[in-house]
Amino acid sequence: MNRGSGSGDSGHRDVYGRRGGVNLPALRGHNDALVLDLLRAAGPAGLGRTELAARTGLTPQAVSKITARLGAEGLVAEAGRAASTGGKPRTLLRLVPDVRHAVGVHLDRDELLAVRVDLAGRVVAESGGPLDFGAGPEAAVEAVVRAVARVGDPSGPPLLGVGVAAPGPLDHRAGVMGRVTGFPSWKDFPLRGVLEGRLGLPVVLDKDTNAGAAAAAGAWLRATWPDADADADADAGADAYVGRGMDAGPDAEVAEVYAGGGARTCVYLHIGTGLGAGLWLGGGVYRGARSAAGEFGHQVLLLDGPRCRCGARGCVEALCLEAVARGDVPEAARIVGEAAANLVALLDVDRVLLGGRVVAAAPDVFVARVGAVLAARALDPARPVVALAGAGVAQGAAEMALTPLFGRG
Repeated sequence: MNRGSGSGDSGHRDVYGRRGGVNLPALRGHNDALVLDLLRAAGPAGLGRTELAARTGLTPQAVSKITARLGAEGLVAEAGRAASTGGKPRTLLRLVPDVRHAVGVHLDRDELLAVRVDLAGRVVAESGGPLDFGAGPEAAVEAVVRAVARVGDPSGPPLLGVGVAAPGPLDHRAGVMGRVTGFPSWKDFPLRGVLEGRLGLPVVLDKDTNAGAAAAAGAWLRATWPDADADADADAGADAYVGRGMDAGPDAEVAEVYAGGGARTCVYLHIGTGLGAGLWLGGGVYRGARSAAGEFGHQVLLLDGPRCRCGARGCVEALCLEAVARGDVPEAARIVGEAAANLVALLDVDRVLLGGRVVAAAPDVFVARVGAVLAARALDPARPVVALAGAGVAQGAAEMALTPLFGRG
């Protein structure tokens, strides 16, 4: 297989033989994305144009133009009318989830899971199976192409893109794999470019833990979004989403906060074939200067402890997986809790969200034991909430493919 960039263009055909991909984000301005993001968060109940103007800071005239344009593209439709408060009932608008889809792929060390989601993030198709990550990049690329075809629907809504979540380290910006521990053949493989060439669609590549953070934080934020029926004047207050829409053009910045002041923060801890963390800080995934943030599993808890596959001794990953192997799940959860307490002390986050196959096998044990350690080591009574992640890594990968449409990074 050619390891060149392989980036898709209008001359490429996608996995179904259709020419090119749907790249609406490149054609849509920032304000359009901001409106779509608010309508997505509001769900089926929708929002009125007055609420959209109050929450974005855009003029009512600008909102009317944007929603008319989005309606013409099939992305927005009427959701009915709000209850009258004495004047003319307001028309509510909603996102149309089924007009576009995206695919997310989780490349794990021993299995592959692919999902197709609608614009609301709901899974509409899923396919999984074994994968030998050690067989090398070429075999994995073929597996991804087949999985995208299995979950796709050639007669259905166009795909905006494909998100791929893989073990790190990797270069998110360049789309190139790094030196994955135990798998030297992956080093410097341009996975994103090769897949774009094969699929004919935009591809986003990120670490599995970052995708998990995007999925978990997204589910959490949507579940706690301000009430869509709130009065427009209240929407402009400090307890609601606040945006600063820009009529000047698509390149303008937006400032936003969430309820309680400031962007909500969380860490997603993934316990599966390895251990890692995804960091949701400042309203988005934090990757670090070299896409290397979140190597949670390789913090040393026990000097001169068991050898880890990274080469160090006493890493939390080695200690935790050793406990899992001998069937001592409560001890594995306690070890994760101690490492999580270190992370919380450093970052002061609102939530610790847990996911991965090891957690899925004993969710109550992990939530209880991690929570107990955090409580015992807390320096502040307002300690973070410990909970299960509301969505999986493959869903997070799909979320990353949807991100440009909604203007979130």
